[in-house]
Amino acid sequence: MIFRFSAKNSADLFFLSLVIILVIFGLVMLASASSDISRLRFGDSFYYLRHQILYGLLFGILGFVFGFFIDLHFLEKLAPFLLILGLIFLILVFTPLGFKSGGSERWLNISSFSFQPAEFLKLAFLTYLSAWLSQKQWRSKNWSQGFLPFLFLTATFSVLLFLQPATTTAIIILVSSLITYFTAGAKIKFMAVFVLTFFLIVSLFVALTPYRLKRISSWLTNVKDQNTDIFGSGYHLNQALIAIGSGRLFGVGYGQSTTKINYLPEAIGDSIFAVIAEELGFVGSVGLILLFLLFIWRGMFIAQRAPDYFSRYLTIAFVSLIGFQAFVNISANIGLIPLTGVPLPFISYGGTSLAVFLTMSGIILNISKWQKR
Repeated sequence: MIFRFSAKNSADLFFLSLVIILVIFGLVMLASASSDISRLRFGDSFYYLRHQILYGLLFGILGFVFGFFIDLHFLEKLAPFLLILGLIFLILVFTPLGFKSGGSERWLNISSFSFQPAEFLKLAFLTYLSAWLSQKQWRSKNWSQGFLPFLFLTATFSVLLFLQPATTTAIIILVSSLITYFTAGAKIKFMAVFVLTFFLIVSLFVALTPYRLKRISSWLTNVKDQNTDIFGSGYHLNQALIAIGSGRLFGVGYGQSTTKINYLPEAIGDSIFAVIAEELGFVGSVGLILLFLLFIWRGMFIAQRAPDYFSRYLTIAFVSLIGFQAFVNISANIGLIPLTGVPLPFISYGGTSLAVFLTMSGIILNISKWQKR
């Protein structure tokens, strides 16, 4: 049976409410952040918003419904095929089907339909990892038949993501995978080896790619002195900080941001948090952060009461990924870490990202229907 329409309990309405609020808030803020850019580029103030609804929200709703009704046992069996499909998509990025945008080969174009395989891999890999860990509980504590295969698999897709390049996406998947693996009972020494290996691989790629090294060195320089090279490598961060600071307590007002028009790079993408902070102020920014914290708390609550190991690990994996990605995006905008280029979940412009996160949310809600009381 592919779908199950009966349930032990009703779905977690509090979690559902959080998802709906985040999606609506994202569309509202995208409408503001993109209006001027849309009008200047396309003569249509709602071009990006319309595109987000057509290719992100609608596909996301389909994914949400699919995730909400799919039989979880069938999803567990489907996991290896999803992983294989995800890896195939990553490899196809380097063929004529892939295309560059902003200097990165992160997109795949099939029959005039484009999407980011890295976003699909988040769903596919974490589903497979959860199924793999749940099938034989001893795997998380076994070196040769558990940890080494896990290390090999994560290293394989990480290299493919680094080559795109999509370094931060690889890091986000790795961190959420590590959290899931640790939850399954992995030994501390395994975690130490994983972190060390991960650090060495990232350091190697940073050392071999000048632009990555320059990004980190520029961030370190700007941390020491924010007036250094504000029109060069430090421009993006400086403009984000100006936008955030301009918002003060209650913001300049919805739609009234001035930095989003000519000054702030990626105002509809990875810098949309700066626009939110400018227009809604400290209060609006904290409100959004609180929504993500509630999302994480409620997701972990559902995981704790999940009916089986697969459901528990899968919920932890999805919630960890969404929560950590939100942390990375916001931290980059306020200068705590280097600028990353990853979208703010449910908020930033990006159809594939929104569709994948809604699908994950649908699966979590599906799991909540079967939770233990």
